[in-house]
Amino acid sequence: MRTVGMLVVVMTTGMAFAQAPAPAPTPARPPAPALDKASDVPDSEKVARSTQALGGMREALRQVLEKVEEARGTKDVVKLNCANEKLTQIKGLLRISEQADVALQEAVSKQEAAPGEHEFTKVMIAQQKVGQLRSAAEECIGQLAFRTDENLFVEVEEPDNLPGGDPTRPAPPPDLVVRPPPASPID
Repeated sequence: MRTVGMLVVVMTTGMAFAQAPAPAPTPARPPAPALDKASDVPDSEKVARSTQALGGMREALRQVLEKVEEARGTKDVVKLNCANEKLTQIKGLLRISEQADVALQEAVSKQEAAPGEHEFTKVMIAQQKVGQLRSAAEECIGQLAFRTDENLFVEVEEPDNLPGGDPTRPAPPPDLVVRPPPASPID
């Protein structure tokens, strides 16, 4: 009998949820150009997007170089190493992208679809990675940057109700009172 009661409760709950209104659909955003399927992009558009992506990657390289110089200027080795690592990765991705762009242009001129799509995909993936690395380089500099002014003055107010004395030097313990032994050994 108890099983039947539980079954009724479960089914009733399920029916109530099934009749609930569907959530409002979220407005669809148009996909970013870098996320388009390579086969859906016309060849002339692939070349244009690839060239545009290379320009964006070169700009990111310039920005990260500025971050490296900023870290070098502050003489902060941790920031410098972090930014240098990102810079090296961006340089490698840019080199690969430039080679892929040349191969893409050759494939488009020969009207070869598969190699062109492959090279276009390489450039678009590299563009995304470079964007991530640029953000990471900014974090290298930003999170670790604690700038102080040479004329920085810190004023500390001590509350009046604090106990006195230096907590690192506690008062010596009170003297130990030793009772003399009893006068007679028998109590």
